[in-house]
Amino acid sequence: MKDAFGTPQSLLVLGGTSEIALATARRLVARRTRTVWLAGRPSAALDEAAASLRDLGADARTVPFDALDPATHEDVLGKVFAEGDIDMVLLAFGVLGDQARDEAEPLSAVRIAQTNYTGAVSSGLICAAALQAQGHGSLVVLSSVAGERARRANFIYGSSKAGLDAFAQGLGDALYGTGVHVMVVRPGFVRTKMTAGLPEAPLATTPEAVAEAIETGLRRRSETVWVPGPLRVVMSGLRHLPRPVFRRLPL
Repeated sequence: MKDAFGTPQSLLVLGGTSEIALATARRLVARRTRTVWLAGRPSAALDEAAASLRDLGADARTVPFDALDPATHEDVLGKVFAEGDIDMVLLAFGVLGDQARDEAEPLSAVRIAQTNYTGAVSSGLICAAALQAQGHGSLVVLSSVAGERARRANFIYGSSKAGLDAFAQGLGDALYGTGVHVMVVRPGFVRTKMTAGLPEAPLATTPEAVAEAIETGLRRRSETVWVPGPLRVVMSGLRHLPRPVFRRLPL
């Protein structure tokens, strides 16, 4: 169960090598979280991530998980929940892709959609049902400001995040009053390995800043979190721009 300050004692990360997810896990472990499951494709990086959390005092375990193989999700995730209650699930997997290549190679674009949206729908529904069955817990979904309005520079990635965001918001409404809390996190440009080499956008942030915002959101039981906060106003303005004006922006 969560403590009096809303800190989870157990955490399941879907996307166990995500820099944002690991920054969040480290922050929570420094508070009260003691059991951490890192779900991801088996790799040295996944094992190293678990070892780093053990060094901080957590009981960190790995579980094989592939967002692109939804037929296995129920079995894999069911085994995790069978080990005991999970206070928080952090859905943190996703791929950015390469817009120019993905436009030219539709199968690459489909892979982005399947990872960022289809895989999230499958695993999100399974985890939500498990949280509801135990009667408590939070499902935290890493969305993106890119999903607020599709931009020509990354409309494939943006559209996948738009679908994920709408799914998570609707799921939160469906679970309202059940004891399960759904929180959607919308970061802007985050300085990670995934974005290395890309032009940095205004209001760029770090995995640690996103982790801090997630912890604050959990404590407040927020439903939507923007990182950094001023992006809420910026994206509201962009979302309501007339389309002819929006098209002229260098986005």
